[in-house]
Amino acid sequence: MIVLSVLQAIGLFLATNIDDIIVLSLFFARGAGQRGTTVRILIGQYLGFAGILGAAVLVSIGAGTFLPPEVIPYFGLIPLGLGLWAAWQAWRRRHDDDDEGKIEGKKVAVWAVAGVTFANGGDNIGVYVPVFLSVGPAAVVAYCVVFLVLVAVLVVVAKFIATRRPIAEILERWEHILFPVVLIGLGIFILISGGAFGL
Repeated sequence: MIVLSVLQAIGLFLATNIDDIIVLSLFFARGAGQRGTTVRILIGQYLGFAGILGAAVLVSIGAGTFLPPEVIPYFGLIPLGLGLWAAWQAWRRRHDDDDEGKIEGKKVAVWAVAGVTFANGGDNIGVYVPVFLSVGPAAVVAYCVVFLVLVAVLVVVAKFIATRRPIAEILERWEHILFPVVLIGLGIFILISGGAFGL
């Protein structure tokens, strides 16, 4: 039974978090060359995902008032705001030149990774709650443990992708555009798909 729960948890995690690889890869590209980037991204991803799991568990045990479903779409404001800020910073630095032609990485903030992870996980909460309601407490614990192990795997995969030479070159060259575009797009998608502001 536990083995089945573990396999189901792996499948559920992959189905609900595969899109995070793109966002995490952009965070790695953004922090390229900065010491501690991997640790900050890992901590941020764990904090954001712990928030997702905590909300899903609380809602599934009857604490629906903790996180009413109509609030979830408004999490889209987090990546939207971060994306607009990144776009503003990129626009302000559009004429900056580096003598070597190499863009120096920026320090990636733990709170930014955590915020984007949590905001992007609104749909995860919606998927996890019915699953948690349909299984016993031991299976919920198994799901949570598997999810938390796979968070580290997700970060490793994103770093691997972001550091492959052809991909790294593209990300280095276009990160200042891709990063805000992806975050703004993600924020708008979360807001619209959830019906925030009557959209």
